[in-house]
Amino acid sequence: MAIVMFVDETTAGDRSDGWGLEVLEERLTVRELIRRRVFQEVAEYNAKAPQVFQGLVRPHDAERVLNGYALRTPRRIDPEVQSELALRAFAGNGFLVLVGERQVTDAEEEVELGLGTEVTFLKLVPLVGG
Repeated sequence: MAIVMFVDETTAGDRSDGWGLEVLEERLTVRELIRRRVFQEVAEYNAKAPQVFQGLVRPHDAERVLNGYALRTPRRIDPEVQSELALRAFAGNGFLVLVGERQVTDAEEEVELGLGTEVTFLKLVPLVGG
């Protein structure tokens, strides 16, 4: 069993402290890593029901706020729907995934998860005027 560290970064230079998720497998596809990350975020949000969802991608009917996404109508988030949004964002270059220092571009690629593996989700910030 390993603990994978998920870290968020932006092209503007912001970096989160990150958080760990226990993974039993030694290898997983990037698709499964994204899915597990999203399911964990949604489970934590649904259990606590805070004002702001702090996740990888914006849920439907939510607006961007300083520390995440505020849902217009408080509700439980569906992890399957949120996972699909995240996978579409990955496929559409909404964010990049780096495992260690290596960028992974294919959701079906298997990556090795050794002790202390860091998975970085680099969120792309649109350029002003472009």
